Amino acid sequence: RGHNTSIDVAKLAGVSQATVSRAFNPASKMNPSTRQRVLDAASALKYAPDAIARSLISNSTNIVAVIMQNTTNPFYATVLSKLSIRLRSMGKQILFFYLDDEGHMKDLIHQILQYRVDGILITHEHSDHIKGLGVISRKYGIPIYTTGGTADAMLRMKSLGKMPEGLIHEIREDEPFEIKDLTVNPFTIPHDAAQPVGYRLECGEHSVGIATDLGKYNDYIVKNLENLDAVLLEANHDIRMLQVGKYPYYLKQRILGDRGHLSNENAGRLLCRILHDNLKAVFLGHLSRENNYEELAYETVCSEVTLGDNPYRSRDFKIQVAKRDHISEIITV
Repeated sequence: RGHNTSIDVAKLAGVSQATVSRAFNPASKMNPSTRQRVLDAASALKYAPDAIARSLISNSTNIVAVIMQNTTNPFYATVLSKLSIRLRSMGKQILFFYLDDEGHMKDLIHQILQYRVDGILITHEHSDHIKGLGVISRKYGIPIYTTGGTADAMLRMKSLGKMPEGLIHEIREDEPFEIKDLTVNPFTIPHDAAQPVGYRLECGEHSVGIATDLGKYNDYIVKNLENLDAVLLEANHDIRMLQVGKYPYYLKQRILGDRGHLSNENAGRLLCRILHDNLKAVFLGHLSRENNYEELAYETVCSEVTLGDNPYRSRDFKIQVAKRDHISEIITV
């Protein structure tokens, strides 16, 4: 069934629809007990006001959230960023959420619900990508899409708690599926996880891609990232910083391996393979806090583009680093 609306809340609370609207406006004056009754009814129905269309005429905004989270685990860099791209021609949006710790989880949940998320795409089961997923799924019942191997690995993790039945939808690499008017194309990535994937998301003639947590790239990955309007690409580490840094030898080898993470240099080289005249935005993400700097990642990738074997220069494109501590710029494609 569709999302509950303000009409449902009004019926349950025994008030008018206008009263429901006022109850969610802190500046409006109304009886405190009435406001609380409305809020209690909204909570019972898992209702949240729509930040895009308060009228709720369509009862859905066809938005999908991709959530990734980093912890203090030394295997992963701390990243908090969100890439949000609005597909203007179809009136659709894609939201990417990045968290740096569990302290942001409540704020994220409320933010997600304001956009009426229709699904959560999981790339793989590592803790920096799924921590908080159990909280969201149990409380709000948002569908979760991931591969069978990732789903099995997640369900074995005690930290997630019990996942509600029926919310996890199994997907397969290279088999597109639809979430409302959005077509999602999962593709295999080389990473030390059960069954990891990247995503190419399409709506009409527009497309965006997300490719992080991959130790190397190949022609198959390049093909899945060709002709995009925007891309979120991993630029995890500077090789020299990693080599002389404090990480133990085995961890350095893991990160540098074929199932580890992309360096700044390799991110730039991959970007050179997918550049085209209509690429509107490039976001560099999943930067290591210990083995990278935003400026270093940006300059290294830009140098690879400008000096690489391609007809472009870095200034021809909007390249930016996804921020850890605030929302990145919204790009319209």
